[in-house]
Amino acid sequence: MAGMTVAQMIELFVEPNAPLRIEAFDGSVFGPADAPVCIKVNNSRAVYYMVDHPNELGLARAYLQGDISSPQMIPGDPYEVFKDLVNVKPYFHKPDPVGVAKALASVASHGIRHPKAPSIEGPSRLRRAAEGLLPHSKAGDAATVSYHYDQSNDFYRLILGPTMTYTCALFNKPTDTLEAAQEAKLNLVLDKLGLKAGDRLLDIGCGWGSMEVVAARRGIHVIGVTLADEQVAWGKEWIKREGLEGLAEIRLMDYRDVPEAGFDGICSLGMMEHVGVKNYPSYFREIFDKLKPNGMLLNHQITRINSHAGHAAGEFIDRYIFPDGQLASPGEIEMNIQDTGFEVIHEENLRQHYALTLHHWNRNLVDNWNAAVKLVGEPKARLWGLYMAGCAYNFEMNNIQIHQYLCVKPNEEGTATYPLRPWWVHQD
Repeated sequence: MAGMTVAQMIELFVEPNAPLRIEAFDGSVFGPADAPVCIKVNNSRAVYYMVDHPNELGLARAYLQGDISSPQMIPGDPYEVFKDLVNVKPYFHKPDPVGVAKALASVASHGIRHPKAPSIEGPSRLRRAAEGLLPHSKAGDAATVSYHYDQSNDFYRLILGPTMTYTCALFNKPTDTLEAAQEAKLNLVLDKLGLKAGDRLLDIGCGWGSMEVVAARRGIHVIGVTLADEQVAWGKEWIKREGLEGLAEIRLMDYRDVPEAGFDGICSLGMMEHVGVKNYPSYFREIFDKLKPNGMLLNHQITRINSHAGHAAGEFIDRYIFPDGQLASPGEIEMNIQDTGFEVIHEENLRQHYALTLHHWNRNLVDNWNAAVKLVGEPKARLWGLYMAGCAYNFEMNNIQIHQYLCVKPNEEGTATYPLRPWWVHQD
């Protein structure tokens, strides 16, 4: 570009001794040839994306479109490149305003352009609100959950494997298969809830029905609810194939609209990220009212590490993964549970298990890359590789966690009458 090269623009923001090499379409180069990671800027559109959004959103748009790439990058599992780029962060510095002005002038000399966002990008928060999709309203939740989950069931199966379980697995040892670890997690939840044959379970945000199948095999009567049509179709067929129609049911239904009550147990696995922090009190009250006295809740959700980190996700996550998604700290969540009237009797953090789960999902995507691209297109496949690798890194670095809360609804006679439920002993 006239005036400044891409490499000179990079120098405005990054120290010259950074462990990074940039090779640009204009022939300019930044950084040593033996840097651990090389990023190629393949065309001018990448520059315009970054001018429009000089943050993670601009980078994501350029990467998903193939405008930036790396010879070290494995699109289905870019974990190592992601980690190397995080190591570059200490080498960033505040740019000189005069230099920034010169860079913008260099870009503008080729014309003012605002390239379209990738077709897979969702609408902004402002646009969703303008269309009446208010965050965490019933209409808003239906739209945002559908955006994430109503894709190709075959694509999800390539990533998740035959269990079709889109939450953290439980590894008794690192060499466990993903299938065994997911079955262990589902059984852990049922064991914690202390449910036995004939008991009634409500599964909020049931996904594709893995909990319904495992619970029904134990003789538990289970209702699962989700807002995603594709999940309902898959789950109903799975239940029918297993011959469990008399015990298991999946509904396309908001949890707030479930008419039944008096459940022995309720589980919510990986659904709270969609609820919205301000709705926690009403959410837990809804669950409290649907349980019988002495009924148990198992709440399983991704958390921030502390209450100072904020709740809302960044633009990349909001536009591409979980619109309106929010995370809270473990303390905030437990406070809301207790304030509702529950007693929290057990809590644990499974973040290392989620990191390992994500590594399995990334490997599945790598192994099935061509099929994934055929099903959803390369930008979407790249998106999932990037998203899962980034999550794995953040779980490993303790930037995010995942907590399970086991809670009981008190009865009128006090805690001494609670049934003793040793969840660590398998319930036959």
